[in-house]
Amino acid sequence: MAKIMVFQHVPYEPLGTLDPLIRSQRHRIRYVNFGRNPDAQPSIEGYDALIILGGPMNIGQEAEYPHLDVEKQVIREAIEQNIPILGICLGAQLIAAALGAEVYRAKQSEIGWYKMLPTIAGRDDSVTQAFGEQENIFQWHGYTFDLPKDAELLIQGEEIVNQAYRVKDNVYGFQFHLEASSALIQRWLNLPVHQRELGLDKSQDRIAQIKQQTENEIARSLSLSEKVFGAFLAKLPKVNEKHCFNHRHF
Repeated sequence: MAKIMVFQHVPYEPLGTLDPLIRSQRHRIRYVNFGRNPDAQPSIEGYDALIILGGPMNIGQEAEYPHLDVEKQVIREAIEQNIPILGICLGAQLIAAALGAEVYRAKQSEIGWYKMLPTIAGRDDSVTQAFGEQENIFQWHGYTFDLPKDAELLIQGEEIVNQAYRVKDNVYGFQFHLEASSALIQRWLNLPVHQRELGLDKSQDRIAQIKQQTENEIARSLSLSEKVFGAFLAKLPKVNEKHCFNHRHF
């Protein structure tokens, strides 16, 4: 089993479908919970992978959330040490920013289920090759990014193009929320801050629409999630240790 460091920003953006998959492979997780400890100074030394989850803050808010700079530095160190990285939503934006790419507000937010299309590189990539010619994937973001230098675009959207990319052979950024289960999506829809983001005058209609789409799409999304995240976890080094799965928090 491997040791995985996880950057978490808020309690309502967890590992989602990644959690049981990691648990089943008996990997060890250590959370860096910046919501509880914004002054944390984590070190990637001794870890075999880094996963960066989503959050409501954005690149450009480093003065308010100085841990964003800390995270970017750890990302750069992990890349230098050839440690596998997976960034989801804000995590993908942090990887891009750490590598010098621009992150900025999108012309329009994407909230709900959106059509995703693999590129030629995405069809050939070991992690994203499970994507069909067209997949509907859950989104919740208002920012987007330019691709980092030497990054390969793997998955593209019809409205916001850059959706998933790879740097080197083991650093992945996913703008979308493939980790989202039906229960997690329902949790997000119930949050007042998210309902305000949908627009108070239209939120109930939009929520009902997203719930119906979730019923239609979630089975395929869960199947795809298991294949894609399983392929990423296959990139982790095989480490023989005596201890079983363990959660630790800073």
